[in-house]
Amino acid sequence: MHGCILINAFYREQEYLYQAHRLREEFGKLGVRAELLTNDGFPVTVGEKIRSELTEYDFCVFWDKDKYLLHALGKLGVRTFNRPDAILACDDKMTTYLELAGNGIPLPATLPGPLCFREEAEIPLYNAERAEQLLGYPVIVKESYGSQGKGVYRANDRAELIAALDALKCKPYLLQQAIVSSFGKDLRVIVVGNAVLGGMLRRSETDFRSNVGAGGHGTPYAVPDDVRKLSLKIAALLKLDYCGIDFLFREDGSPVVCEVNSNAFFHAFERATGINVAQKYAEHILSRLR
Repeated sequence: MHGCILINAFYREQEYLYQAHRLREEFGKLGVRAELLTNDGFPVTVGEKIRSELTEYDFCVFWDKDKYLLHALGKLGVRTFNRPDAILACDDKMTTYLELAGNGIPLPATLPGPLCFREEAEIPLYNAERAEQLLGYPVIVKESYGSQGKGVYRANDRAELIAALDALKCKPYLLQQAIVSSFGKDLRVIVVGNAVLGGMLRRSETDFRSNVGAGGHGTPYAVPDDVRKLSLKIAALLKLDYCGIDFLFREDGSPVVCEVNSNAFFHAFERATGINVAQKYAEHILSRLR
């Protein structure tokens, strides 16, 4: 069996590359060759037909968010992990909430941001007033696309809210109820197939975001049964083979979903928990193919 692990050519941080190298290592231990490829060099040609040399591989672990390449591989019948629709649903945070809504999943109140196409346009005061009525303060304002806590802002009053709305008005974004009781704390749960591998409690002493990429640190956490069942339900709804789900904690300790990451980094998780995520994911992929 011969597969590939596809990463973004322009993202060279070691924290990002770690996942691909670890997966390749674990595939090798299982007797499977997995080449490390990048999305540059135009690997797909679209004309009367779609053509790509990537069809030569038995599978592709798609560790990127290049939606055009992902769509093309899906059309060509290349088995990607995760599947294209699952990656696309998680890549856009607002789409994630829309997919999960109505299925008994606890979510914070969320407003899709109205997209603007004029940089010089002013934010209507009514938008800020309406957000205040629906969400109160503080308000979390997020870019719909992003990871590691980037593009996430906290507005504590109207002036800060208008400033955040103005900064993001020409990008896809959302506004969200702040779970104040979970500022600086969240739970990352890793799911592979129909199994919860474990949990990592992330904390930050200096930021409302607890992402390790934003300065937080992780420690092992025993995943409660209700969170375990909720995690498996979320992965099934989004048709994910692999994901990292981030939970916030309400004042009573009950979980609420923050985000679902189809390409969740697992370096900090492996280091904190001692769980070999790469091995479990590689074994799952081969079991699916066989």
